[in-house]
Amino acid sequence: MLSTLRHSTRTALTTCTCQPSVRTAATASQQKRAGDISDAFVSLSGQDFKPLPPRYADLKASLIRGNEDAVRASWERLLRELRHDIPEIVETGSAIVPEVNFSDIRSNNVSDAFKQAHRKRGVAVVRGVVPEQEALDWKQQLREYIHANPHTKAFPADKPQVFELYWSPTQMRARTHPNLLAAQKFLMSFWHSKDPSAPISTQHPTSYADRLRMRLPGDAKFALGPHVDGGSVERWEPDGYGRGRVYDSIWAGRWEDFDPWEASCRLPVVSDMYQGVGACSMFRMYQGWLSLSSTGPFEGTLLVNPLLAKATVYFLLRPFFAPKRGPEAFGGASEGFLSPDNWALEPQPSTNIQGATPGHGQELSALLHPHLDLERSMVHVPRVQPGDYVAWHCDTIHAVDKKHGGTADSSVMYIPTCPLTEPNAAFVARQRAAFLEGTPCPDFGGGEGEKRHVGRPVIKDVAEYADKEGMRALGLAEWDSGEEGLTQGQKEVMDRANKVLGFYV
Repeated sequence: MLSTLRHSTRTALTTCTCQPSVRTAATASQQKRAGDISDAFVSLSGQDFKPLPPRYADLKASLIRGNEDAVRASWERLLRELRHDIPEIVETGSAIVPEVNFSDIRSNNVSDAFKQAHRKRGVAVVRGVVPEQEALDWKQQLREYIHANPHTKAFPADKPQVFELYWSPTQMRARTHPNLLAAQKFLMSFWHSKDPSAPISTQHPTSYADRLRMRLPGDAKFALGPHVDGGSVERWEPDGYGRGRVYDSIWAGRWEDFDPWEASCRLPVVSDMYQGVGACSMFRMYQGWLSLSSTGPFEGTLLVNPLLAKATVYFLLRPFFAPKRGPEAFGGASEGFLSPDNWALEPQPSTNIQGATPGHGQELSALLHPHLDLERSMVHVPRVQPGDYVAWHCDTIHAVDKKHGGTADSSVMYIPTCPLTEPNAAFVARQRAAFLEGTPCPDFGGGEGEKRHVGRPVIKDVAEYADKEGMRALGLAEWDSGEEGLTQGQKEVMDRANKVLGFYV
């Protein structure tokens, strides 16, 4: 353990003019293979879905063993609920996505209507987190950084849209912006822990280094369909989400008891068991992006399924059920095919987990998940302006426009919202090492990344604009477990984080 990390934050920063001086043994990790965003999804990479190994049939059987009748009854209840809820989504459209002004968050004047809608829908548009002109200036700075570094990797290679950039000055400024951190704290306040002493703090955001997108009018290659981040087969695996028993009530036939906002059960979860390129191994309570452009529906923007809990339950239970007769038996009429009477538990569990492939994201489709009516229940987020922050719960089904039909760029910086936990701190330590070296964030494709990039910031550059909270989020300053008003769990996780990050021995 290097001595600089045993001292105070000020000492660490002043002695870290040589970047490797804050690297510790705890931060070292093997890079993933080189790749881009297409490697994270089977459909985007041009591959075919392959049958899962035989052990998945046994796994499925074990999950619901002894509860088969209860699971069957719960499936029927769920299908009835979906038939009721989806027409409301279709009728309401984008207006179903809750919106809140950042100024109301600042003044503690957020309406109860927003809070209720957000808990139900799992998505939010936070207006005006960063001033519009500042966000537009950031976009221009990103363009200049890309222009100065033409060797930057991007997808697709012939007409770049999603850039393999993690450490540009602009991204570092955005991640540490006080308003963005305040918005993240507000959003994480919707989560709770049944264990009041759980080692987690939702009031101390940690930073996850993700990419950026500058989608151009007419683009149809970055056509990422409905999917869920945070792993795929891991949600059914005993050594994945099973470690926290996150979905146990669903496997017991009591899906109504599933609470998507309970945090303590997710602390032991392993969401990246297969080291997929782009598979997230950090606990992100929300995926999110900060808009750098004025973008509306069908202009290369985001679509979400605003049925947070019920849609999650559906895609988790779907692998256990099969139709008795296909749609052709009903003359193409969907009502008979989708009727609960036409669906039964598999007589013998198959290896099918629809849309799931080890090492890739969970994908969904109208064919594989017919009761979700994804063609109609996926709705665009409302038009966003530069400086708006869009966030969606980590279980939320989301997609991007198949084609950018607008006339201007659709540009965002991906900035998820992550709490302080010990595993997250361990990831931040690895991520910090990548920042110092200029290599990609550890979850993403390996390679040299930005090592040779002109204008890549170092610690002293970040310290010029990031305050104490921003530096802590990046793992560049130690947490203060003596801060007033902390719970025992918060104090504990801060001390653990400081040790993992090398500030304590």
